[in-house]
Amino acid sequence: MSYQFKKVDYEDLNSRQQENYNFQKIAAHLADYGFNCIRLSDDWQGADFIACHRDGQSFLKVQLKSRLFIQKKYSGKDIYIAFINRNKDKTEDVYVYPHDIVQNELLARGEENGTLKESVSWKERGGYSWGYLSKGMRTFMTKYKV
Repeated sequence: MSYQFKKVDYEDLNSRQQENYNFQKIAAHLADYGFNCIRLSDDWQGADFIACHRDGQSFLKVQLKSRLFIQKKYSGKDIYIAFINRNKDKTEDVYVYPHDIVQNELLARGEENGTLKESVSWKERGGYSWGYLSKGMRTFMTKYKV
């Protein structure tokens, strides 16, 4: 018996299936850099998975997100955030970034125009996310693209 493979549309997946899809895609990208990713059954110290480097010395605690995201509750936990940016042309870019470094840089940028720290999202919910990456934000995030 032969199976007919048919690509799925990400938007047709439920939230749990989207999380599984994102993990598999991100893990595949990290494999190109020598990482083996181990999915955790529940959040451990804020992480959805651990990325273990082949050098035996480097371990990343990684939180999966659907977009660029910073949140106060992740501060000081040595967490990396990983997400897939889905571009208008249907291509996908994977980003993995150290939460605290990016948070500090984004807060500093936000202080320049006074918007981020004053947003309802940041003040009341303790987090902020970007639904899409503008050209400027893609440039800012270039160093975290894998």
